Amino acid sequence: MSPTEAGGPLSVAVVGVASLLPGSQDVRGFWRDVVTGRDLLDEVPPSHWLISDYHDPDPTAADRTYARRGAFLDPFRYDPIRYGTSPAVLSATDTAQLLALPVAERALTDAVGGDPERLAGLDRERAGVIVGTGALELLLQMACRMQRPVWLNALRGSGVAEPLARQICDRIAGHYVPWQEATFPGLLANVVAGRIANRLDLHGTNCAVDAACASSLAALSHAVAELELGRADLMLVGGVDTFNDITMFTCFSKTPALSPTGDCRPFSDRADGTMLGEGLVFFALKRLADAERDGDQVYAVLRGLGSSSDGAGNAIYAPAPQGQARALRRAYDQAGYAPRTVELVEGHGTGTPAGDAAEVAALTEVFGRAERPWCALGSAKSQFGHTKSAAGAVGLLKTVLALHHKVLPPTIKVTRP
Repeated sequence: MSPTEAGGPLSVAVVGVASLLPGSQDVRGFWRDVVTGRDLLDEVPPSHWLISDYHDPDPTAADRTYARRGAFLDPFRYDPIRYGTSPAVLSATDTAQLLALPVAERALTDAVGGDPERLAGLDRERAGVIVGTGALELLLQMACRMQRPVWLNALRGSGVAEPLARQICDRIAGHYVPWQEATFPGLLANVVAGRIANRLDLHGTNCAVDAACASSLAALSHAVAELELGRADLMLVGGVDTFNDITMFTCFSKTPALSPTGDCRPFSDRADGTMLGEGLVFFALKRLADAERDGDQVYAVLRGLGSSSDGAGNAIYAPAPQGQARALRRAYDQAGYAPRTVELVEGHGTGTPAGDAAEVAALTEVFGRAERPWCALGSAKSQFGHTKSAAGAVGLLKTVLALHHKVLPPTIKVTRP
């Protein structure tokens, strides 16, 4: 019987970490940015979309976004030869799939202490990978390319002669990559995990999990289950989100969830919305007993996991404090210790008034009120924005490193809670 089945605490060790986030390309850089309180929010770069094409300060403007800032990855040098990617298929492969390969490899390498012999001797029959991610940007790009009949009918309806109308459609289609054999796998979210398993030769479970903002934590839950049920001895798990195009900005604008003042201030009295970010974070997990036996570096230990659904509610995207409190209680019940012993909570902390209020209400219900504060509350989104599918992994990495370095990291932009 596993510890989970017996009702006892988890004993899962984080033995490897890796990241690629705005402002840094490794974990060392990420932690430096966290502890120095570096603000990574900036104007949208032309590599993503042109502000002049899509920005309008009026939230009701059709097909426009009132946001013009976010947190974005710096250019990254991808080695197609190292990762077995033919240069001919690069344009047919989504960025998320490509960037996940080196980050996952770094986490695996970190798990064996950088030792080539240990890496070569890894039992790949007992190793898997689960990734939290969502729809990929390339899927939308290819869908747009298939709108040629719409363009052509609009041109015909405007009186454009047939030969010229077809020439114009050809020019529009030229802005999108053409279809090829590699396009179908290149636009699938599940292939983010599949490429990792293929390249790193992992024979255990590989799959992608989509649970919106909780995707990477849902992936964590599944990865822990693989270890606890004895189906794997090592699991790579992470969050991957490079989808920050104009479609994503418009989605959040029309909700509306983005900050009209262009900043993300989680848990602040000035919080007025979130800002979008992007990034990739991976962890290598082992059962604690195995990690200690193998002499692994243990960054942190997972003792409890809790999840829940709100059930019936007013809106499908409206947060409910009761549901969040339920997940918290389940986590602490499994961990076997009381919330009053906790000194750091890394919250979801999106910076939306409704979201922050619901989260604080849930935390207050579970943790209780006290004569004086005893627990730090923070959110990485104040620095890196809302990384969507990768958000949970970013927050977990911040927490794991806080435990590892024994430092309470700051949350910026909060003068008055």
